[in-house]
Amino acid sequence: METIIPPVDVSLIERELTPSTFLRTTNKAANRIHVITAHEAPNVMREIGRLREISFRQAGGGTGKACDIDEFDTMDKPCRQLLVWNPERREIIGAYRYLLGSEMHIADGVPHIATSHIFKFSDYFVTHVLPRCIELGRSFVRPEYQSTRVGVRAIYALDNLWDGLGALTVVHPDVEYLFGKMTMYTTYPRDCRNLLLHFLNIYFKDPDGWAHPMHPLPNTALADDLSGDFFVGSDFKEDYRRLNAYVRNHGINIPPLVNAYMNLSPTMRILGTAVNDAFGNVEETGLIIKIDEIAPNKRDRHIDTYERDATLN
Repeated sequence: METIIPPVDVSLIERELTPSTFLRTTNKAANRIHVITAHEAPNVMREIGRLREISFRQAGGGTGKACDIDEFDTMDKPCRQLLVWNPERREIIGAYRYLLGSEMHIADGVPHIATSHIFKFSDYFVTHVLPRCIELGRSFVRPEYQSTRVGVRAIYALDNLWDGLGALTVVHPDVEYLFGKMTMYTTYPRDCRNLLLHFLNIYFKDPDGWAHPMHPLPNTALADDLSGDFFVGSDFKEDYRRLNAYVRNHGINIPPLVNAYMNLSPTMRILGTAVNDAFGNVEETGLIIKIDEIAPNKRDRHIDTYERDATLN
């Protein structure tokens, strides 16, 4: 395990966060969202890589390297980095990286993307769906913003990131899907994980087999104190209540990003769960969301607000 690099000089970061990289102001907390690449903003990329490794290690994953920057961040047509910047504290709050389907390189039916080493995709998915996707990955909120110690800004950290994703769906109108994955760490209790996956497979199962994990999770059986009829199976709100109660009885919560995705679209598809042995053996659940089927309240909050602001400006 390598020692994580020291913080990047904030003046170097601010020099690279220019008007040309600015995307929008967040709806809450007045933070600023920027989009950069490693080529145009190497210092920002280095700080993102540092924060990613800190955040992922703390949760039980990570690369083990001094800075989490890989080939997908630095290739000729690299992933773009969407980040939330706190101008008052002069620091990055969190980020996503993303890659447009139209810019993905595909060789012999295999796309050169970060998820290709853990999922095998169907020919239909690669040919007809992936080119119309934005692939999302490496999302994080820095540890200080995962508690209330920094005040109201921590409450809205994840919400700020969603403001950025909402803007991307407007900036790239030809994109129809958000494609990514949810991460659960090995520290998460297995019984809670299995019940959560069972819930996802009831309400969000992919009927078309668009993807399959190369290394599926072992032992996904429900705990002895559960039965096949633990869930109603036809009432999302009631079954979500049961799931949430079971998880909370174990002294934990449903992971925030998992919670966010579940409430983003009723037609989300789950593409299976794989073990990512290159990232601390974390458990990655693939997912895909059709943008025009995002829940109305989420669309209004994260997409329509950007459209309205863009029209006014």
